[in-house]
Amino acid sequence: MSPTPSPVIPIHPVATDTGTGRRRPGFTPKGRQVDAAARARVLALCEGLAPRADLLIEHLHRLNDAEGALRRGQLAALAEHLRLSQVEVFEVASFYHHFRIVDDTDAVPAVTVRVCNSLSCAMAGADGLLAATQQALDGQPVAVEAAPCIGLCHGAPAACVGQHRLPHATAQAIADAVTEGRVHALPLPAPVPGQWRQLQRLLVGEVTADAVLAELKASNLRGLGGAGFPAWRKWETVRAQPGPRMGVVNIDEGEVGTFKDAAVLAEGIPQVLEGVLIAAEVVGLEHVWLYLRDEYHDARALLQTELDRLDADLAPLRARFPHWTPPRIELRRGAGAYICGEESALIESIEGRRGLPRLKPPIVALHGVFGRPTLAHNLETLWWVPAIVEHGGAWLAGQGRRGRSGLRRFSVSGRVARPGVHLAPAGITLRELIDEHCGGMAPGHTLKAWLPGGASGGILPASLADVPLDFDTLAEHGAFVGSMAVVVLGHTDSVRDAALNLMRFFEHESCGQCTPCRAGTTRAVELMQAPVWDVEVLGELSAVMRDASICGLGQAAPNPMDSVLRFFPEEAGLNTGLPGSAA
Repeated sequence: MSPTPSPVIPIHPVATDTGTGRRRPGFTPKGRQVDAAARARVLALCEGLAPRADLLIEHLHRLNDAEGALRRGQLAALAEHLRLSQVEVFEVASFYHHFRIVDDTDAVPAVTVRVCNSLSCAMAGADGLLAATQQALDGQPVAVEAAPCIGLCHGAPAACVGQHRLPHATAQAIADAVTEGRVHALPLPAPVPGQWRQLQRLLVGEVTADAVLAELKASNLRGLGGAGFPAWRKWETVRAQPGPRMGVVNIDEGEVGTFKDAAVLAEGIPQVLEGVLIAAEVVGLEHVWLYLRDEYHDARALLQTELDRLDADLAPLRARFPHWTPPRIELRRGAGAYICGEESALIESIEGRRGLPRLKPPIVALHGVFGRPTLAHNLETLWWVPAIVEHGGAWLAGQGRRGRSGLRRFSVSGRVARPGVHLAPAGITLRELIDEHCGGMAPGHTLKAWLPGGASGGILPASLADVPLDFDTLAEHGAFVGSMAVVVLGHTDSVRDAALNLMRFFEHESCGQCTPCRAGTTRAVELMQAPVWDVEVLGELSAVMRDASICGLGQAAPNPMDSVLRFFPEEAGLNTGLPGSAA
């Protein structure tokens, strides 16, 4: 006997009488409905891009670049296209500073001008430049806004016109760039003779993976993105994990005063890629993501061109070593979020989400991209790998001064005669760095204070200019070298104002995930504007932020504030005889 068929329940039920004489409406889809035109536009702009959730930010860039903003209707269509909820798409789009969300009928600016107002640019007159630019472009369909550090501290004051970075900017130069629509492009370097030589030595067995690890250990190479963790230990940890193993290259340098990675990109992309391939072979990486900050548009084009020709470059090696499978290397584009320089937040962004740092443990070496063991390195760290394989670890370790190991790229800006990226021995002092590499102080300025490690590294007085600069040498002074972003202040500069500028940067860039950082940076900005700083409250606030923040942003944000209280109390209104100041 055949079973009685189940009744068919309509997906869209008809309207029914509620007994009140009114008709209950039938079922209708919830949320914003997708317009056919928006759907077609999204499909056209995202053609060739796989409809995967981890590529959400890449899709958003396609729309934002083409439309000048993200229209709400197109966001709904994108959610449908990627099979995500609309709230998932909207929360990511609204998290990153470089995305502008507008209604479907809103006019959008033809170009957005971002004037950097972080410390080095502020010292060079950023506030005046912002006001003059707004006046010069008044009445034009252009958005002019202040922005955090754009990586042109050595060319302060600086601005971004669309995706064109403009050093030593003036209002007239910005207006001209808007009119001409210029986009700067770095020249593509010619292939270097002997390129991939160290990779070939590894593949042919002239040097073994264990030997590479031994040389890496002998070199004392440490992570050059800020934390300074021994590189060899990362390699060994990830190598010991079950596969598949992944890799990420952090090129999202957003620390105030940092621009060294941009210099490496301009000069040595092939060497970086060889370092990536050597690391992948030794550690066993199947997939590597390069995560580049969005402000480096010219470098992004250069890097993508190098990646596009990589297959052809490696073809002879693949033919010679048919057993060798190079990793898939993929370029990802940031969207204006300093927090994504933190490795777990960067991984969240690679996976297509907001850049919210993860709680640890587990560390990313054990549980990184898509839950797999992940080797995370700064760009410059990998740049050194081929040279270490060629010359040996002892060669690099012997380059330092005062017992320190290696060479360091220092990003130097502020009141020096020759700001820029300077390669110098580890353990050099600030005074030596200024005199030997920066041409001395800028005319008319004498050294008053300096930042050894960007916004996070604290502020030190001129009396400590002879302390060796390297990892672990500044801790007793409440500072650290971090990414080696050195900002020099002269005798006319206010350390108090510098600290407030840095705290405003942290307030702007806090991801908002944890209360100590989100509320703490805002509260600190309020307290630091008082004529006399409340030492007790600021001390308690500093302790809470350091102890309870999830990641290094909140933990290090109090450093500039604490430095003022420790080394420059008079600038905080203390010991001045003002009402409420300390006696």
